[in-house]
Amino acid sequence: MKTLIKEIDINKPDQDLISLFATMLADGKTVIFPTETVYGLGANALDEDAATKIYQAKGRPSDNPLLVHVADKEDVYDLVENVDDRAKLLMDKFWPGPLTIVFKKKAIIPDRTSGGLDTVAIRMPSDQVARDLIRQAGVPIAAPSANISGRPSPTKPEHIIIDMDGRVDGILVGGPCDYGVESTIIDLSEDLAMVLRPGSITLEMLGEVLGRVDLDPSLKNKDDNIRAKAPGMKYKHYSPQAQVYIVKADNLEGFAERVDSLCEDNAKKGLKIGVMTMNYDQHSYQAKVFDLGGSDTEVAKNLFDSLISLDRESIDIAYVPYFEERGIGVAIMNRLKKAAAYRII
Repeated sequence: MKTLIKEIDINKPDQDLISLFATMLADGKTVIFPTETVYGLGANALDEDAATKIYQAKGRPSDNPLLVHVADKEDVYDLVENVDDRAKLLMDKFWPGPLTIVFKKKAIIPDRTSGGLDTVAIRMPSDQVARDLIRQAGVPIAAPSANISGRPSPTKPEHIIIDMDGRVDGILVGGPCDYGVESTIIDLSEDLAMVLRPGSITLEMLGEVLGRVDLDPSLKNKDDNIRAKAPGMKYKHYSPQAQVYIVKADNLEGFAERVDSLCEDNAKKGLKIGVMTMNYDQHSYQAKVFDLGGSDTEVAKNLFDSLISLDRESIDIAYVPYFEERGIGVAIMNRLKKAAAYRII
């Protein structure tokens, strides 16, 4: 497949260029485009054949539902059975932005898009290029992250070119993504609001709007036999070729001491070692160091780029500290645990 690749200025978007890629989407083709979270691999959400092309391009399991993007809040009402008061509150507070809401779907959403479920996950991105693209296409766009299934999600243009050139019809190249982790997914299809995937809209932020909000029990284990109600809930995910280990310690000094010992042991085996850590960790590791930033927000933004960089540097084994699981730390640890296949030292 010949992939059309064009670069767009996110500060002054070329509407003719957006129209070109929007027409491709309307015609049932696949297009990768930037969002504020990660790059998305999009196709017409209402076209079963188009949705199938997403699964084929990613090598994605057929029971893993796709996330649907809309340009305007009003678009949701054509796609779902009911928008209750909870949904309206969240849409008013967090849309456009990195929050996905799971609703009971209408029949207009094909089973291929919803992974065979009677629900659909919908969000309205804050990225202007993404919304212009959806609006000009004239249809909602199904768009999971634009990576090979199971690999780290792409947050920079170079990530998508390596993986997806020749697999999709078009790539609209913008800049680096603002948040760096995929959207928070909250399920409102049942009486109790449940977070299915943590993200930049934290449990605490959702609780301030809705009151009680719980984390889905599946987030606390690695059971791939669950039936996924949203993207990223099962299967190996976010994983580089390198083996990643999370090292749990009381502080960075304890982390450094433990990692020094691990590095020494693995260096004797001839393995190339990486350490992913905060930039205020000034310890001199006998390893390649990957800077995650100076705050949890920066860690979230840099996480996937660092995981992808492990393979770019041919790292065999990498170590990363355990982050406190509150606020955005819940999303960071959700991705890290999956990337590390739950290997915790």
